[in-house]
Amino acid sequence: MNAALTLRERSEAEASRLPPLLARAEHLAGTVLLGDHGRRRSGLGDDFWQYRPAQIGDSRRMIDHRRSARGDQQFVREREWQIAQSVMLWVDQGASMRFASNKNLPTKGDRARLLGLAISILLVRGGERVGLTGTTLPPRRGNAQIIRLAQAWSGDVQDDYASPEHRAMIPRARAVFISDFLGPMSEVELALTKAADRGVRGVLMQVLDPSEESFPYHGRTVFESVGRTLKHETLKAGALRGRYLERLAERKEALQQLCRATNWQYGLHHTEDSAQAALLWLYRALDGSLR
Repeated sequence: MNAALTLRERSEAEASRLPPLLARAEHLAGTVLLGDHGRRRSGLGDDFWQYRPAQIGDSRRMIDHRRSARGDQQFVREREWQIAQSVMLWVDQGASMRFASNKNLPTKGDRARLLGLAISILLVRGGERVGLTGTTLPPRRGNAQIIRLAQAWSGDVQDDYASPEHRAMIPRARAVFISDFLGPMSEVELALTKAADRGVRGVLMQVLDPSEESFPYHGRTVFESVGRTLKHETLKAGALRGRYLERLAERKEALQQLCRATNWQYGLHHTEDSAQAALLWLYRALDGSLR
């Protein structure tokens, strides 16, 4: 009975986070859309997009004679690209993502969920299909899918580090992975390798707390994982700083090399920085991979 009550309380607490998360994601997505014309481009489709001057290589059938008759230059009538792309997302919900070094900072998980949901909103408004990696939530269009994503990201994983989902990768789709990527590197390598084998390209965004970059610890310090499965006590924390920063730099370089090898893009975001700037970079990076 107590276990059932505890589960219900946790479920209600998680559900209560949905409306604020959705509202923040909608607001964040709106700031990027202001002054932006979306992802429109020429290609296969039925709707008129724009006229452009004829170029070498254009066939005579492409010339719009009615528009060209208005002057001395020939013009081509372009249609709007209308092929929807499937974009699969993985947002880390492991215990390590619940870390924040300061009460005035969001946790890594909160920032990751916000960015994941906001980029999903932008993609859906651009006519794309979005969903989760794996089989639980295949890519779909529409606002209802945004709510499903918010619900899927409302919970947490108890393990210290979650592994990227690599099952059911849709061939030639696109993907977004958001995590601190401080867990086993072999799992990330497996996921991106499998993605590359199926022609999936995407964006990997590493989210870190500023203290994870600076290691501002001295003297006696107890280091404990958020999931409380790992613990280390030292009397000279400052002596660990150099070795820690070296290993962090090695991890970043390994992630960047993996992205280069698999034709993905790597981005780094700190929770003290603007979520809007991170979303804009993510949007542009993913937009480039969709072309």
